[in-house]
Amino acid sequence: MEESTKNLGEILESYWQQFLIALPRIAMGILVIVVGILIAAWLSRLLRQRLEGRMDDPLMGRFIANLLKISLIILVIMLGLQAAGLSGVAGGLLAAAGATTVVLGFAFKDIGENFLAGVILAFNRPFNINDSVKVGEIFGKVKALDFRYTHIKTFDGRDVFVPNGTLLQEPVENYTRDGFFRFDFVVGIDYDDDIDGASREILKAIQEEPEVINEEGHEPFVVTEELNVSTVDLKIFFWVNTDDYRKGALETRGRVMRNVKKRLLAEGYSLPADIHELKFYGGDPFPVRQPNGQHKQQDRAAVNKQQQP
Repeated sequence: MEESTKNLGEILESYWQQFLIALPRIAMGILVIVVGILIAAWLSRLLRQRLEGRMDDPLMGRFIANLLKISLIILVIMLGLQAAGLSGVAGGLLAAAGATTVVLGFAFKDIGENFLAGVILAFNRPFNINDSVKVGEIFGKVKALDFRYTHIKTFDGRDVFVPNGTLLQEPVENYTRDGFFRFDFVVGIDYDDDIDGASREILKAIQEEPEVINEEGHEPFVVTEELNVSTVDLKIFFWVNTDDYRKGALETRGRVMRNVKKRLLAEGYSLPADIHELKFYGGDPFPVRQPNGQHKQQDRAAVNKQQQP
């Protein structure tokens, strides 16, 4: 028993001596990793500032800076293990990382797909930062592009993180890529009104709005949309600038609609409401009563007429 205890003590003392010998190298490895991570963060931040200042594409600058940061952190961890005398561990980690990547590739296919989609979107994508985009039912401004998802701030204040793979598979509607968007709405005039004259007045009302674009290729125009039951429907088309689609473009559309209504009414054009026809088949006719004062006067007139000789 005493011999076993003595051997155990010698083994522990041997491990302790080896630990003391390796302690400076371990401390050096930890120092390399800590300093390397700090340098990687600093270089990433510096590169991001430089790229965002020189590039017209802030999303690309952020993506490249994050990619550099992750690559440098992996490198300094390998260097730290080498400095600590754990080169075998570093090699084992690399081999294990390769095998783990294959296994995780099957287990987390969606994560790998979104990561690769993020790389593709960073270099070739249908939007830029602050563009108004619509993906399925999601409609808002692009705020950030990460390795796995894209951050979209919807116009009603929600933060939606769309997987990058979805952006490659689903149609992406960009409302601000070229800065132009065409609005339209319908106004109905009376059948007795002059269609050509109403169209001219509508165009005048549209051109009075300074935010409406009126240039070659983006001219406002009016077409006869439909001969409705009670109205002749005219459809108005006009272009606006969509740098601020959430507020500016929608406010411009509202002002145009108000201006068209005011001008048509001021020029004597009628804007009749829809007419609905009710039909009753069989049985007694549906009774219609007039306001009390009128039907009483009519009742008195009928009585007087009957009383006349």
